[in-house]
Amino acid sequence: MPDYQNIFTQVQVRGPVEMGMATDFDTASERAGKGGFSTLAGWIGNAQLGPIYLGWFGLISLVTGTLWLNIIGFNMLAQVGWSIPEFIRQLFWLALEPPSPEYGLQMPPLNDGGWYIIASFFLLISVMCWWARSYHLAMQHKMGKHVAWAFASAIWLFLVLGLFRPILMGSWSEAVPYGIFPHLDWTTAFSIRYGNLYYNPFHALSIVFLYGSVLLFAMHGATILAVTRYGGDRELEQIYDRGTASERAALFWRWTMGFNATMEGIHRWAWWFAVLTPITGGIGILLTGTVVDNWFIWAQEHHFAPMYDGSYGYADYGSYEAFIGQEGN
Repeated sequence: MPDYQNIFTQVQVRGPVEMGMATDFDTASERAGKGGFSTLAGWIGNAQLGPIYLGWFGLISLVTGTLWLNIIGFNMLAQVGWSIPEFIRQLFWLALEPPSPEYGLQMPPLNDGGWYIIASFFLLISVMCWWARSYHLAMQHKMGKHVAWAFASAIWLFLVLGLFRPILMGSWSEAVPYGIFPHLDWTTAFSIRYGNLYYNPFHALSIVFLYGSVLLFAMHGATILAVTRYGGDRELEQIYDRGTASERAALFWRWTMGFNATMEGIHRWAWWFAVLTPITGGIGILLTGTVVDNWFIWAQEHHFAPMYDGSYGYADYGSYEAFIGQEGN
């Protein structure tokens, strides 16, 4: 029984650096660095750091990602008169904004959204190259492509927000600004503008899968840690040769909720829940403004939201829009 372990750590083994297997596409000599060990990293994962193999996709991704970050950083620095102390003080409020609506899908002047378009182009190249790298590395190691497709689900939401929806709306101004609080402000304004995004059913599905992912990963992680003393962390062995760790874990969940996933099946559950979070969220965002202009009214028409009576202040006006217009006057 491993009494020397606690809830955070695993045993930190020190020995020769593991260089990894040779592949059909590269040799160990092409991997950067000799590798080393970190006690801090060992608290939460494998203590070994490196070596690293970038390849052309990784190199292009890092270069274009750095250009994207520098364009944003220098634009923000220019906004505070090139003052480093002010840049640090106002960092959470600074932003690189998309072009104004009057430019549509045209290339605007640099200082009126042009830098935003250029930065977004470099970010697009960086993200897509990193995805290609993940797919290519899976091929090199003769792995399944599950990591690449999971990453692609997040890229789908990224493309909807910054590329697909602005094109369908006919204006780059619909894209999300770069900045911490400005990004959050955009999210709030987006929801208000389209009648409360909480009434978007795909947004609701996205939240279901988000919270479901958290619950599934917590349940699975806790279960494996609980049966590690019986070899439960060697999950592959437990998949093809079920042992006492699997039996105990299965019995616990059958007694707890009447059903248990298998040692392999739980990873499929968790993968799908996580992947469906950005997929459904992206569908909801793509429909907003292009198909549905007001999610609250849509929800009322489809009996998803309640029809309020006069005590709420606007039933006598015939519609929510009429009430808002009256209030504005």
